[in-house]
Amino acid sequence: MTSIARKTQGTLLVLLLAGCAVQPQPFEAGENEKRANDLLARVNADQEPIAGPIDLYEAMARAIKYNLDGRVELMNLALAQRDLDLKRYDMLPKLVASFDYNGRDNYSGGVSKSLLTGNTSLEPSTSSEKDVLNRNLSLSWDVLDFGLSYVRAKQAADEVGIAEERKRKVINRLIEDVRTAYWRAASAERLMGRIKELEGSTQTALAQAERQEKAGLTAPLAPLGYQRELLSIRRDVQSLGRELGVAKQQLAALMNLQPNAQYTIALPTQSMAWQPLEFPGLSSDDNLALLKVAIENRPELREVAYQLRSNGQESTAAYLRALPSLRLFAGANASSNDFLYNKDWLGWGAVASWNVLNVFRLPADLDRVKAQGQLLDQRQLALTTAVATQVEVSRARYALRLDELNTAKRFDEVQDRISRQVDAGFKADKLSRQTQIREQMNSLASQVRHDLALADLQNAYANVYASLGIDPVDASMSTTEPVAELAGKLRAMWAKRQDAVALGGSR
Repeated sequence: MTSIARKTQGTLLVLLLAGCAVQPQPFEAGENEKRANDLLARVNADQEPIAGPIDLYEAMARAIKYNLDGRVELMNLALAQRDLDLKRYDMLPKLVASFDYNGRDNYSGGVSKSLLTGNTSLEPSTSSEKDVLNRNLSLSWDVLDFGLSYVRAKQAADEVGIAEERKRKVINRLIEDVRTAYWRAASAERLMGRIKELEGSTQTALAQAERQEKAGLTAPLAPLGYQRELLSIRRDVQSLGRELGVAKQQLAALMNLQPNAQYTIALPTQSMAWQPLEFPGLSSDDNLALLKVAIENRPELREVAYQLRSNGQESTAAYLRALPSLRLFAGANASSNDFLYNKDWLGWGAVASWNVLNVFRLPADLDRVKAQGQLLDQRQLALTTAVATQVEVSRARYALRLDELNTAKRFDEVQDRISRQVDAGFKADKLSRQTQIREQMNSLASQVRHDLALADLQNAYANVYASLGIDPVDASMSTTEPVAELAGKLRAMWAKRQDAVALGGSR
């Protein structure tokens, strides 16, 4: 064995042992801290500062622009587009430059032997130098590869469509959540101060009742009953506070603000008139027309349609794989071997090959494509049934929420008149402090229920459009626009849809 061979074996052994020595390596505490600091610094970075009270459409604009779930889907769409760009390159011919160096410590040499006599007919000779560098620039094009690459590019284009529909679905859900969270946050902004004030008054009255009980000035049962009623009122107050206390944090999370971000809500006007839904160019009673709109526009059904079209391309790919391959090539070659008479030359040719086993595989490939198509078809039929149900349920839910809002509004008006009468009676020493606190609690609870009913109506309103597949964002809008400009476009778009918030404004 030569020294070069021994060195080569030694090198290979060292590399093999080095590969076997790789072990799991957990991140160190310093690395985890650095990663955490980096994520915290970037999660809310590059956002426009809040310039004033946030209304509904600014909340929508900030959610569309900065919500991380939306950004993930936007990045998925961009990635699908980049994959499509790469697939287009696969259809091009291959242009390959190669350099091939071979060296040895002696000449290879060779002799010739007569096949008739067995005698050596030529003394040892060589036609190659010890060190040879070959250079090659070749252009090749495989007809079968081009056909398959074309099919894959069309499927990649459908993947872009699928990514777009998934983004639409996320935006629809995001706008629904923003509408609900905004109205709850507006209620919290308007009523949390009163809730804390009422809880303080209740606590003061409760302490007074406890002192009366300990002093024994009255029969024990009366102050105990009074305390029970006050504690019941306090429990209801705490329940209302708990329901509204996290509303602004939830809205902040949807807008991707920091959890401790301080901001105010632009309170909507109280004179908004909500009406049964009407859709431009459609009758709200034409169930079939509304269902057709939903079937045409729902992102889930469009996604399956793209998948079906992509699956149809797979049968074309199966047929192409069963065909013979024809590769055409041409190239320029050069060699440093001085023993060659022509050290530079042009070469060309064609190679045909056929994997005959792919012909026997073709029926199985086509059966799989057919089964996949049948599965997708059943999925779209199931989705059609689900969408039809969702359209009817969303419309019925909106009508129910509208009735509930009207009832809550009337209840709040009646409770307001009762509260004014009780306040007047308390000032005239005709009614007790206990009665006043109870009615203040009832008044506050009715206002909260009114606001929550309005929040539920807003969610139902957005859900109707989502069930029909009507986008809450126009295609001309872009996340690169400033928040104020995007919010203005959203307000104008929803005003055309007779959204009472867009028409009524905020105060």
